Amino acid sequence: MPKRLTALALITFLGLGVLAGCGSDSDSGGSPSADANTAATSSPVSTSDAEPVILDANGSQFNPSQVYKETIDGVVSIRSIFGDAVNSPATAAAAGGSGFVLSEDGEIVTNAHVISDGQGENRTAADSVYVEFSTGDVLDAEIVGFDPFADVGLLKVDPGEVEMKPLTLADSDKVTVGQPIAVIGSPFGEDQTLTTGVVSQTGRSVMSLTDFQIENAIQTDASINPGNSGGPMLDGNGNVIGISQQMKSGSGSSDGVGFGVPANSIKRSVEMLQDGGEPVYAYIGVSTQPLYPQLAEKLGIEARQGAIVAEVVEGGPAAAAGLKGSSDQIVFQGARYDVGGDVIVAVNGVPIERAEDLGRLIGDLKPGDTAEFEVIRDGESRTVEVELENRPTAITQP
Repeated sequence: MPKRLTALALITFLGLGVLAGCGSDSDSGGSPSADANTAATSSPVSTSDAEPVILDANGSQFNPSQVYKETIDGVVSIRSIFGDAVNSPATAAAAGGSGFVLSEDGEIVTNAHVISDGQGENRTAADSVYVEFSTGDVLDAEIVGFDPFADVGLLKVDPGEVEMKPLTLADSDKVTVGQPIAVIGSPFGEDQTLTTGVVSQTGRSVMSLTDFQIENAIQTDASINPGNSGGPMLDGNGNVIGISQQMKSGSGSSDGVGFGVPANSIKRSVEMLQDGGEPVYAYIGVSTQPLYPQLAEKLGIEARQGAIVAEVVEGGPAAAAGLKGSSDQIVFQGARYDVGGDVIVAVNGVPIERAEDLGRLIGDLKPGDTAEFEVIRDGESRTVEVELENRPTAITQP
C-alpha cells in the first residue's frame, strides 16, 4: 500500500523512538536472529489456516483479525502541519496521529492534540491537515473544530474523492472491565497497526488539554504509543468504544497502561463542533479530595463517601453560592488531606460514591443550570444551590 505520510511521520516520531528505547535492530529485510540456525533444524511446526478466536468473559467470540478486516477501511492516518512548510520549512513543524471516518459526508474524528497546538486559550488549529486512507489516497482536510476539554477533533474531507467507510460509535457506558478490544492506529508512523488487549478499567479521570480532566476514560493494556492518538478502540463487533488518547509511561513508550476518550464523550463533542460550534461545559469552581469510610470516621463525618472541598475558586459559581473550602490539613494513612470545609455528598439527589463522580455529574449539566448540592458542614447536612457557569480552559485565582 502507498505510504505517502510515512516519511514525514518518521521525522516526527524518530526521536521519540530513540529516547524510549523502542527502536528495532532489524532492517526492512528482516535480519535473521541468533537462533536462525536452530530454527532451521528443528522439527516442523503444525500450522492452521483458522483465524485466532478469543472468548471473552461472557463466552462471546472475539476475532481480532475479523474486526481488523471489517474496520480498516474506516481508519485513517493524519498529518498536521504547523507553519508554512513551503516558504519557511525551518520554522514549520509536523505532527502525526490517527482517526476514523464518522460519516459518509466525510467527517473524521481524531484527537484535538493531533490537529492543534498551544496552551489554554492560545491553542490554535494546524495550518494544514492531510488524511491518508487505506487505499493510499491522501486528501486535504478541513478542521471543523476541536474540543480541548474532551481532546476530540473533527475534520471533514471531500467524500466525492474516496468512498467513505464510516465506523459506528458504541454506547461506552456499557463497556465492561475484561472486555477484549482491538486498537488500530499509526504508532511511530507505522500505519494500519493492530494491537489487542482488554478493558483494564472504566470511569478513569485523565488529563485533557485544559485544567480539567476527561471523565469516564477507558483504561486498557493494549499497546498505545505516539501516533496512535485519535485511532479507534474497537469492540468485538467493530464498533468504536473510544479513541486512543494517552499513555502512562516511565520509559516514553507503552508500559501497558493506555487511556481512551469514551465514545459517549466523542458523541457530545461532535454534536457541539458540527457546523463550527464551540465546546461548552458546565463549571462549578472547586477542587476536591475523596472521602472514604475510614477518613470519614477520623473526621467524625456521618457519611461514608463524598467529595471533600479542598479549595473554592474565587469569583467562581461555588464561591458565589457560599460553598466553603478547607481551613486545615491533616496527614492520615500516609496521605495529606485538606479538611475543615464542606463535604459534597450528592448532586441533584445523586450520591457521590467515587472520586470521579462530582466531575462526571457536573459534566452532564449545562452552563446556566442550577444544581442542588447536598453538603455536610460542621457536622450538619444542608442544601446549597449553585448556578453553573461556562467552563474556562484554565483556572486562575483573581
